[in-house]
Amino acid sequence: MNVLLWHVHGSWTTAFVHGKHRYLVPVTEDRGPWGRGRARTFDWPDTVEEVPLDRLCEVDADLAVLQRPEELRLVPPGLPKVYLEHNTPQGDVPRTRHPLADRADLVIVHVTHFNALFWDCGGTRTTVIEHGVVEPAARYSGELERLAVVTNEPVRRGRVTGTDLFPRFAAAAPLDVFGMGVAGLAGERIAVHDDPPQAAMHTELARRRAYLHLCRWTSLGLSLVEAMTIGVPVVALATTEAVEAVPPGAGVLSTNVGALVDAALWLIESPGEAHRLGAAGRAAALRRYGLDRFLSDWDRLLEDELCASR
Repeated sequence: MNVLLWHVHGSWTTAFVHGKHRYLVPVTEDRGPWGRGRARTFDWPDTVEEVPLDRLCEVDADLAVLQRPEELRLVPPGLPKVYLEHNTPQGDVPRTRHPLADRADLVIVHVTHFNALFWDCGGTRTTVIEHGVVEPAARYSGELERLAVVTNEPVRRGRVTGTDLFPRFAAAAPLDVFGMGVAGLAGERIAVHDDPPQAAMHTELARRRAYLHLCRWTSLGLSLVEAMTIGVPVVALATTEAVEAVPPGAGVLSTNVGALVDAALWLIESPGEAHRLGAAGRAAALRRYGLDRFLSDWDRLLEDELCASR
């Protein structure tokens, strides 16, 4: 089928567009938030085609996957649609009302069971399709006695992304931070790598001894799943969906920051244990977040929704 969707979340979309469909991505001249078009730092197949935002009514689409409430007014009338919710609720948690609550014209798809639990969607139909990732080509070596973090806008987002915790881990080992909006972090024992291409970032992650996931309140960083799939051992806050993504024996999870700093230091000093833990994490990630399962789940939903609309 022909699926209309906006380029909002690069990593998630990379997995989604590896399916069997034709993907129509709006583009504007300035490639701003409402028309980013094809990704430039991710590897997308030729089945992803750019369509001018101001000509969506002429597009031969079968169904739309929406990711922001404002996209509703941009979708051609009568086009079947599903709404993908990437984020944890904000505000009066756990009573946060979803902006598309109590609608009969769509289904809300949560990317984690944690999100489905915490969002109040009222009478709107909901389902969960957990993340999937394209398996990275990089494989763990861990020869650099350094710690890695992947996060976007850590200066602006602050405590949400655990930015205030970075110095504590940098005291245990030098810290490399990859992502968008990281420039303001540069300092003693903290190096920044601003928005590298995905494949290049995976190669660099594989060389670091361990991966840190320090987000206090996030849906589930796909970079955590990617790091696990590469085989990088992970040290993570036991918050939101991380407790499901990293099962016992596949990483170190805790809400005790001191215990996590100790775990990071242990991995720095014990390369053999780092390899062992990383191998267990890779096996767990491949089982739960494999691309085939992800695409099959989405195909079933899209086909059901398209048939129901007809």
